[in-house]
Amino acid sequence: MPIRILALCGSQRTRSMSGGLLRACRDLAPDGVAVHLFEHHLDFPLFSPERTEIPAGVLALQEAITAADALLIASPEYAHGVTGTIKNTLDWVVNHAPFAGKPVAVLNPSYQSFHADEALKETLRTMSADLVLDACLRIPVIGSRVDPDRIASEPRFAAPITAALRALVAHVGRANNSV
Repeated sequence: MPIRILALCGSQRTRSMSGGLLRACRDLAPDGVAVHLFEHHLDFPLFSPERTEIPAGVLALQEAITAADALLIASPEYAHGVTGTIKNTLDWVVNHAPFAGKPVAVLNPSYQSFHADEALKETLRTMSADLVLDACLRIPVIGSRVDPDRIASEPRFAAPITAALRALVAHVGRANNSV
């Protein structure tokens, strides 16, 4: 059975560098690892704890989180903060019990995006994610002039992406062996 990694992008842009990083992760995933890019969260309504009905896309995300062995998040920084897209997505699963303890890695597409990177990690810690720090990297694709769909073919980006994936997979393996 392959290790299943669920990937979430914090950008709504079709050709975002964060999305490009996640597609590169999918392309560079080692044998026995499947990276699934979940994109339905781009259409989620704003979270409200008073909603009585959970949208179908949120239910699909909850199912995908439950089935995943780990999560991988790539998100840019806007105005020194996390994007509304990734924050809204996480708000919808704050009370989803299978999220707690789930290994999570964060890829930051810029060296300059310190504030959002730290804020996202703090949100994940608050949600009781198992933040895999060895797999959390800043990979400066923003400003590199590389096409988002060619990130995997650039050795300067492929090497750290591969290292992050290996660290995440190793962590999942250790966690599975301790159960």
